[in-house]
Amino acid sequence: MADQLIRATAADGGIRAVGVITTRLTEEARQRHKLSYVATAALGRAMSSGLLLASSMKREDSRVNIRIKGDGPLGGLLVDAGLDGTVRGYVTNPSVELPPNAVGKLDVGGAVGHNGYLYVVRDVGYGYPYSSTVELVSGEVGEDVAHYLVTSEQTPSALLVGVFVGSEGVTASGGILLQVMPKAARDEALVQTLDSRVSQLSGFTPLLRQGKAIPEIFQDLLGDMGLTIFPEVQMVRFNCRCSFNRVLGALKLLGVDELQDMIEKDDGAEATCDFCGEVYRANCDQLSQLIEDLQAESV
Repeated sequence: MADQLIRATAADGGIRAVGVITTRLTEEARQRHKLSYVATAALGRAMSSGLLLASSMKREDSRVNIRIKGDGPLGGLLVDAGLDGTVRGYVTNPSVELPPNAVGKLDVGGAVGHNGYLYVVRDVGYGYPYSSTVELVSGEVGEDVAHYLVTSEQTPSALLVGVFVGSEGVTASGGILLQVMPKAARDEALVQTLDSRVSQLSGFTPLLRQGKAIPEIFQDLLGDMGLTIFPEVQMVRFNCRCSFNRVLGALKLLGVDELQDMIEKDDGAEATCDFCGEVYRANCDQLSQLIEDLQAESV
């Protein structure tokens, strides 16, 4: 099943639903960063969450950054997702592994940590980005992002995200976001009904592993509530905006003396992108050209 994002509404527009499949892009992130099982699950959940949050934005160049810093051995993670369906991310300590938790699942909460903060930055494409900070409630990622939506955006929300990773890699990853819109938030019966149905689910990835598509999941949850599934299917993918030219621009900021030192001592320069793991190398001739450019600009 291709990585994709699908939107829907129910209850006369009172409920907004978004579902996303991120299996392939999470596997790409696992390979790029050489992630452990638990690190794959943490980053995959966060990337799905980022795409779900970005899906409600308006301008094509809008983006959402999610940063989680807990007291667990994973050290933290950062995700950058856009309304255009692109996402990238990394964890601080990708090789960390933990035993399964009490219910036999990957211990994402233990890896992230139960104490710490979740930071969300929304760049709407103009003006200053909006930023919010909330304390972690579990470190399980999905619960923490849902807590952010309720406390910072005052939107009753249910968020389910999950990743199934085995010896052959990621075989299921994605999530679903259900939100009660402001005009319907006063309908306590509606909110309770939604909470009850979501609480009965064992998770999101078990549904994917059963072969269910997002429209089927929507139908099971909201089919009797005036469900309308939008026909547009948006493809999503792992994509990093790094480039060799950007690396050269960053190297140029180091100044003439530092660049000359790299030429003499290191015979060039090497930089690795945190987001995608791509390695860029600049040789002595390229560094010399940067020095010439700097000297010309200073005249």
